[in-house]
Amino acid sequence: MPKMKTHKGAAKRFKVTGSGKIRKNSAFRSHILECKPSKRKRQLRHSEIVAPGDAKRMKKLISDAF
Repeated sequence: MPKMKTHKGAAKRFKVTGSGKIRKNSAFRSHILECKPSKRKRQLRHSEIVAPGDAKRMKKLISDAF
């Protein structure tokens, strides 16, 4: 069986932290920002850690790091 290729779309969206967790940027920050409160927009600036159940799949997709 051939080697599994890196999923380039996932590789651009997810990064691996030093401790091995998967980090992602928050959604809902690209457009229609006028109606969202400042507090919500400010909180969406920060990145989030992917849930453990999803992280397993993401690691497979960006497998070059593992």
